[in-house]
Amino acid sequence: MRTGALADITVIECSTFVTGPYAAALLGDLGARVIKIESPPDGDPYRYFASDPFFSPNFAHLNRNKESLVLDLKAKKGRGICAELVRRADVFVENFRPGTAERLGLGYETLRSKNRGLVYCSISAFGQTGPYADKPGFDTLGQAMSGLLSVLTDIDEPKVMGIALSDYVTGLSAGYGILGALLARQKRGEGSRVETSLLQSTLSFIGETAAGYLRTGEIPNRLARVKNAHAFAFLAKDRLPLVIHCSVPEKFWRALLRAVGRVDLAEDKRFKTREDRRKNYAELQDELSSTFAIGTRDEWLKRLEENDVPAGPLYNMAEVLADPQIGHLGLIEEVQHPKVGTLKFVGSAVNYTGLPRKKAGPPPLLGEHARKILAELGYSEGQVKELENKGTVKAS
Repeated sequence: MRTGALADITVIECSTFVTGPYAAALLGDLGARVIKIESPPDGDPYRYFASDPFFSPNFAHLNRNKESLVLDLKAKKGRGICAELVRRADVFVENFRPGTAERLGLGYETLRSKNRGLVYCSISAFGQTGPYADKPGFDTLGQAMSGLLSVLTDIDEPKVMGIALSDYVTGLSAGYGILGALLARQKRGEGSRVETSLLQSTLSFIGETAAGYLRTGEIPNRLARVKNAHAFAFLAKDRLPLVIHCSVPEKFWRALLRAVGRVDLAEDKRFKTREDRRKNYAELQDELSSTFAIGTRDEWLKRLEENDVPAGPLYNMAEVLADPQIGHLGLIEEVQHPKVGTLKFVGSAVNYTGLPRKKAGPPPLLGEHARKILAELGYSEGQVKELENKGTVKAS
């Protein structure tokens, strides 16, 4: 018996790397059954993103709770098996280049004719049509061409980010769109197509920044929001970083000055009003940097907390996962894999009250569930072996 909010939903995923797998993983976290279709002979390239005898941790995180079926979609029989699975499913997720699904006989109209209730999700780099539709695209291009990277790095000394932020935003958008289509299906009685892209999702994600430009004509940079938010990052005496976010309420600015013993800055003509502080942000940063350099991070955080200042340590990943609040919330889950052993993951981003929680399952080995899935479609062991011999399927 499956549990969770989507316990009666089956998802067929034909996607690689991050965007599609993340969207399907989010549905899996909510209890959906996710069958991942992988191409022979090696499956999703993200399995090999980092060196590991079974699968990279990157792949493992994005493909927990899933079943793996290796199918040659270039073979007629492979496409037929995929179509039969989709005929019985609720959701289909693909992140092929535009036009590829149609060439494989797995386009929206074809699959919809077999399953009117299907929610079909297409994820691309730049959209299904338009001048960039045929261009290859990965996360860094999504960040750069949506404008996101321009507000994360300094343009005169550009650096790419250490996280596939555009990929994850797009996967999140796809999952959001799929849930909306499933809800609409309950009312309309039929499915629909959900489309998103790295470009669309990421630009929508920074819509607040775009709205500012559309209103004022001023091109924002990395510091634009920082100045408005009254946000700061400092190194303490022990060279450990911390952050502060005063936002709009004047009380937090005043509390910061009390906490660090710099109430004199309240009367400094450069910093008297919020607009003054925005205009003279660099000078304010310098003033406070010299102050924070005389105490340790723990000392400053204690004083800031005592004065109710929104502040916290700027953690590295080891520090994050060792933090007692993470442990209290139970955000790290352990799952057992029969060959890999114990695996640890960060759990779902949401909790439900009154709904059973699905226990996390391990990521699949390549083709691990082929026999089980094909048996459900009525294939005998002999037929499965014949398909293996032809290279149509691969079973571990």
